[in-house]
Amino acid sequence: MYYYNSWDADFKQPFGAIQVGQIMKVNLKTDKENVTIKFIIRRDFGARSEFDMQKLGGGIFSASVKFDVGQGLYYYYFEISEPTDWGIKKFYYGCSGLGGEGVLYMNENDVRPYQATIFSMRDVAPPWYREAVFYQIFPDRFHNGNPDGKINHPKPNSFIYATKEDTPLYVKNENGDVVRWDFFGGNIRGIIEKIPYLKELGITALYLNPIFSATSNHRYDTNDYLQIDSMLGTEEDFQALVDVLHTENMRIVLDGVFSHVGKDSRYFNLSGQYGSDVGAAKNPDSRYIDWFKFTEYPMNYKSWWGIKDLPEVDKDKPSFRDFIYGDTHSVLDKWNQFGIDGWRLDVADELPDSFIRGIRKNLSRYPETILIGEVWEDASNKISYGQRRNYILGESLQAVMNYPFRDLIIAYLTMTKTAQDLAYQMLVLSENYPHDIFYNNFNNLGTHDTERILTMVGDEANDLAVGMLFSLPGVPCIYYGDEAGLTGRKDPKNRKYFPWNNIHEPTYGLYRQWIAKRRSEKTLTQGKFTTFFQGNTLGILRYTDYEAFIYVINPTDEAVKLIFEDIHFLQKLSFVERLRECLDELILPAKSGQDFKIIKIKNVV
Repeated sequence: MYYYNSWDADFKQPFGAIQVGQIMKVNLKTDKENVTIKFIIRRDFGARSEFDMQKLGGGIFSASVKFDVGQGLYYYYFEISEPTDWGIKKFYYGCSGLGGEGVLYMNENDVRPYQATIFSMRDVAPPWYREAVFYQIFPDRFHNGNPDGKINHPKPNSFIYATKEDTPLYVKNENGDVVRWDFFGGNIRGIIEKIPYLKELGITALYLNPIFSATSNHRYDTNDYLQIDSMLGTEEDFQALVDVLHTENMRIVLDGVFSHVGKDSRYFNLSGQYGSDVGAAKNPDSRYIDWFKFTEYPMNYKSWWGIKDLPEVDKDKPSFRDFIYGDTHSVLDKWNQFGIDGWRLDVADELPDSFIRGIRKNLSRYPETILIGEVWEDASNKISYGQRRNYILGESLQAVMNYPFRDLIIAYLTMTKTAQDLAYQMLVLSENYPHDIFYNNFNNLGTHDTERILTMVGDEANDLAVGMLFSLPGVPCIYYGDEAGLTGRKDPKNRKYFPWNNIHEPTYGLYRQWIAKRRSEKTLTQGKFTTFFQGNTLGILRYTDYEAFIYVINPTDEAVKLIFEDIHFLQKLSFVERLRECLDELILPAKSGQDFKIIKIKNVV
């Protein structure tokens, strides 16, 4: 018998990611005599090191390693040498693929190692951030705050919907390109007007999709980084929004789109709207010419994912870096000086690590700001364009959009993953991320890039999804209209206008209830996290030294009765017997969830 469990403090300390200079201690247990065991560590794309493990009492072999050579990923496993009548037999102990407990491998080349994430510094977010409940607003689709409902500065060659209830659609040519952008006319004054609604819901922070001058309704095709889009309003409107939010003790985070610009931007200017000699596509001597790569000037150029509307910028060019974050006249500094509270970086995969570090350095002059990155996968081991990314290892992103949690929630509630799958994979993320980053994660059930959660899981399971959003570690963000019962599949159906005259009250009440619960229960913002399961029933456990919060979910079509002895806890808990009081013989109706609060757990052993 050989046994190791990276989630058990008896076998690995500390849990999860490790700071540079910290010591990691591992223990492997066996009932075998006369064996020798080595602890094998391989640096990501680097050298292999081995350490002889010391034999202790009780069949324990132990090793301690100090990680002091720099941040990065390391992979580890165990090499076991066991004497036989035919000589020394070697085999290996590594990760099972699920996490936690491992398995034996006969061949070293087959071993799936454990991941050890080594980070350079703690990334503690500003105090306001961890406590926040965010609300994502797609500005054109939220609200028009003009008293007469008039739309500000309609764009040429666009169309305006006749009613706010119209279903969004794109006017495209035979190549699939949008040839006439569609608008409802939401604006900044509309957001200001609805702040009382957001306060009543319980929202404490806004994340706005892009607000800078652009051609499209989504505004990811920036025309001018230094101007508010005229359809949305003016700089005075924006300053008023920031001021009102701060007066109401609310925060605001902007969307930074620095991978690409619009083809009609002043930097590229393919259509010539900024003049015949302005921009790289009109003037080969333009100061912006080296920001872009032309294969055949001026019509063929490198663009984001081949979308010709979005010429890609060379982020390694010093002039572009200086323009975005370099000095007090940079894009970041202009908008930071309005008093904003942070940035969300669009398509972080397209931004070099050094570029992101430059942005983070700029924001260090504004210590109350947060830097969030759009990353769709496990950000600890992401590879983009052949390079391992250092998103969360220090002096870079402070949080990432937690799409992995969203994917797991939907898969579980639609019965394509089991409770065991979910429990294990959530703890793997917890293990892979630095502690602060994991609890900073920007959680969502949907965004402008995904199908609406109500469409994905249906009415009954939607209640469970919302409960999970607010129970799981991380900072929750509601996509505008989800609380009102909006549905919709992929873009543009997921970007309907907010139904101000037809809010679904039960859904609104559900969100309001969970927001209030999260804001009142410090365990949900500051508590540790683990999971448990029985069959396909999942338990989310948040706890501090003094109290615990439990949310138990049954997504199936049949009632479930919990039997405490049958529950699988993935980590040891000193207060496990207190959980028996509320879990043993608990009956959960079909497609239901139940939450509990347990107090005075500190002295329970």
